[in-house]
Amino acid sequence: MLDLRNTVQHSPASRYHLSLAVDDSEIREAQRLRYQVFAEEMGARLSSALPKHDTDLYDPFCDHLLVRDLASGEVVGTYRILPPDAARRVGSYYSEQEFDLTRLNFLRPRMAELGRSCVHPAHRSGAVIARLWMGLADYMTRYGYAYVVGCASIGMADGGHIAARVHRQLSERHLAPIEWHTTPRYRLPVESLDDGQRAALPPLIKGYIRLGAMVCGEPAWDPDFNTADLLMLLPMTQLNRSYARRLIA
Repeated sequence: MLDLRNTVQHSPASRYHLSLAVDDSEIREAQRLRYQVFAEEMGARLSSALPKHDTDLYDPFCDHLLVRDLASGEVVGTYRILPPDAARRVGSYYSEQEFDLTRLNFLRPRMAELGRSCVHPAHRSGAVIARLWMGLADYMTRYGYAYVVGCASIGMADGGHIAARVHRQLSERHLAPIEWHTTPRYRLPVESLDDGQRAALPPLIKGYIRLGAMVCGEPAWDPDFNTADLLMLLPMTQLNRSYARRLIA
């Protein structure tokens, strides 16, 4: 694990503190928040080594971004980053459980993966997500990684119609070139679910797009989380630097 304890700072005037977890106790805080959001709120079926925690084999290999509410001291937002050297040690990226990444093989030496993004329901004004993106932009700049890849999830409570709409809208303007397309292992039948209506982009996906990311193809269905997951790819050469500067500033 990289020693990143001084990587991210916070503004004294801010309500939130952005940092990277420096020990197991802070990682446990992130895992408890993930359990609250994914299992208790969204109904995900989680297999975890710790009760009331969302844990998996990738966690020890990841760097964990944390947003903490200064008033309560509580972790209210989290995101984990799997750097390429750690992906080699663990044997794969997490997203390979959902997608065939063969066409991205040549990107692996400089490709970091994002995952497990969540925000406490009482803190979903957009400020927490913005700080998580600030941490990501700073992290990628500091360590010189060239590509960001990650799954962006859309809830399936409506049967998948919103997910199909979002996929169509992104494909119209933000589809990756064919050489970067990936194949879902459990494909969502978007052609039968898309009713042609417009959908508001979820905040996480909106953040990806504002930074300059592209969607790598059709969504995969994650039965454990009951979500439709889109694989997003951001080459740092395509980073929207004016938007990133606003986050880092």
